[in-house]
Amino acid sequence: MTQQYSKEFKVEAVRLSYEEGQGISQTARELSISKSALYRWRAEYGNNPEAAFPGKGNMRDKDAEISRLKRALKEAQMEAEILKKANGHLRQSKQMRFQFINDHVDKYPIRLMCRVLEVSRSGYYAWQRRLPSGRQMANQVLVAEIRKLHKQSRQTYGILRIYFALRKLGYRCSRNRVARLMRHHNIRAWQKRSYKKTTQSNHAYPVAANKLGQRFQVSQPNKVWSSDITYIATAEGWLYLAVVMDLFSRQIIGWSMQLSLKRPLVLDALKMALQRRQLRPGLLHHSDQGSQYASHDYQSLLAQYAIEPSMSRRGNCYDNAPVESFFASLKKECVQEMVYKSRYHAKLALFDYIEVFYNRQRLHSSLGYRSPIEFEQLATFS
Repeated sequence: MTQQYSKEFKVEAVRLSYEEGQGISQTARELSISKSALYRWRAEYGNNPEAAFPGKGNMRDKDAEISRLKRALKEAQMEAEILKKANGHLRQSKQMRFQFINDHVDKYPIRLMCRVLEVSRSGYYAWQRRLPSGRQMANQVLVAEIRKLHKQSRQTYGILRIYFALRKLGYRCSRNRVARLMRHHNIRAWQKRSYKKTTQSNHAYPVAANKLGQRFQVSQPNKVWSSDITYIATAEGWLYLAVVMDLFSRQIIGWSMQLSLKRPLVLDALKMALQRRQLRPGLLHHSDQGSQYASHDYQSLLAQYAIEPSMSRRGNCYDNAPVESFFASLKKECVQEMVYKSRYHAKLALFDYIEVFYNRQRLHSSLGYRSPIEFEQLATFS
C-alpha cells in the first residue's frame, strides 16, 4: 500500500528541511520519504505566499555584513562558554589544558580553544601526537563514540541505553566501564520533571468501560491503540499535542498540534493514524475519559471503522501508562525546561522528536533496545 501523508506532516517536513544542517537528503532519509516527494512538497508550499519558505539566495553587502556579525557573536559566545567550562584549567599545566581541548574538539574549534586557554596550536598537536597506551587509546575511542551517541539522543541516554547502543555498533565493553567513563567525563542524561494533565472529565457524554485493563503487552501491530493529550509552553501561549500510539511497538502513528483542546485536536490525530495504518478486525482504542474522546464526533469516527473504545478509570493515570511514559520522555528529552519563543518553533521541535528521533532512532528498553519502527520491521519479517 502506498504511504499517504497528512497536510500537517508535509508542512512540518518542509519546515524541517529548511533548518540549518538539515537539507533535503538528510530530512528525506530521517523521515523515510523520497527526495523527489520532498522536492514536490517544498515547491507546492513555496508557491503559497502564506507558507513560503525562501532560500538564502545571493547575499547582498548588507546581508554579508549581518552574516559576519552573527559569526563574530557566535564566536564570542563560544569563548564565554569555553571560559566557563574550562574553569580552573587556565591555572593548570599545559597538559591539562591540552586535555580539555581534546575533550571538547567535537564542540568548539581548536584554534578558538587554544587562544582562550593561552596555548599554541602547534603545542597542542605535538601533545596529541604523543602516543598513549593501548587502553587509553581504546578509552578515547569509546568516549568519542559515547559523546556521539549522547548527542544523537538529545543528551537523554543514560548508562544502560549508551551501553546497549555501543553493543549494537559492535563495541565490546562492560557496563561498568561505560559507567566509569561517563562519570569521569560528566556525561549524563537529563532528569525528568512532573507535569500536569489536560483531561476534562466533567461532561455528560457516555463513558466506555476499561477493556484494556493495563494489559500493555500486545502481540501484533494494530491490535491496541492508545491516545492522550499534553501541552507545551511557548512565548505565544500553550501548544496542545494529541498522539495515537500503537502499543505493540510504542510507535506514534498519529499526532496533531493545535492552539486549543477542542475536538479537532484529537480527531486529526486519529485520522492520521487511520491514514497511515492497515486496520485489522477487533482493534481496541484506549483513552482517558476526557470530553474530546467521549464526544459524539470522536466515537462516531471509531464506530465508522469498527474500532472498539476503551477508557481509563477516572483519575487513574496508570491505566494509560505507555502514553504517559511517552509524554514524560518527550518533556525530558525534547522540551526539557524550555519555553519555545513561538508555536512555530515548538511544532518544528516536536515533529523532529516524534518522527525523526522517537519513532526511528530512540532505543526502548521494553523493545529489547530497538526503535519502534525497527521493532515492527523485525516482527514483520520474523
